[in-house]
Amino acid sequence: MNQLEPRYEVTRKDLAKDKALKYGAWTAPVLLSAAPALVFFILFFLLGSTPPAAATLFFLSIISLIAGFVLGLIATGGILYYRSRWLAKVRERIAVDGIKAQEVDWFKNELKTAEKKSLSEIEAKDLLLADAFRDTLAARLTATRILKSTKHELLLVQRRQNKLKYLKSENSTNLQLELKDDLEKLKKIQTEAGEMLTEAETRLQMIDAASRRGTNLADTELALKKLSVRTAELPIALESAKMEAEIRKELEKELEKSGN
Repeated sequence: MNQLEPRYEVTRKDLAKDKALKYGAWTAPVLLSAAPALVFFILFFLLGSTPPAAATLFFLSIISLIAGFVLGLIATGGILYYRSRWLAKVRERIAVDGIKAQEVDWFKNELKTAEKKSLSEIEAKDLLLADAFRDTLAARLTATRILKSTKHELLLVQRRQNKLKYLKSENSTNLQLELKDDLEKLKKIQTEAGEMLTEAETRLQMIDAASRRGTNLADTELALKKLSVRTAELPIALESAKMEAEIRKELEKELEKSGN
């Protein structure tokens, strides 16, 4: 039986790993091309006393430079691919109970170009407004992810309902009713997430406008608090629904086995 995952906190180890992978990806071509080429270049001065030896060492240094650069590019591709997969896992774990303002940087690739630009501009003008903007971005990201996830979960539940239609037993009837409840829960979560997304997008525009006018955000504090509460509650509700769906899935498998 699945359990709701505890809140995941980004650690210094995660930050250090991300930085190491980022710098490793950019420095790999330089290191892998420069290191062997430098060795041959030094040997060129030390052992290249005769023209043939000098020409050979010089040629080897050029070859090692090119080969090292190509290998470095391959290594960079591998590191970037690994980093993207690792970041995706970290983001999923962070988002389980809702994205927080301080975690928005981990989701930069999910921000719209206009949102990135506005965040940068607001941070340069007003830190308080920037905090509010980050809070609202976190709500927008959470709502978007929930909508995507609930759409997937709804499809899975509907497929299970269709499969159970062919199983004639008392247990299958009970499961059908439970799946119907799951469907209603997911639709409710989807509706609330849609409302939350609309509210967050509206709030982003208001904060951006307030920043451009140079006004404060006193009149929107209550709305931001409400958004924060929903940002925390909806992901947990979705995870709970997923957990129940997994239990139903296991029961369906048992029914199918008993029916065969």
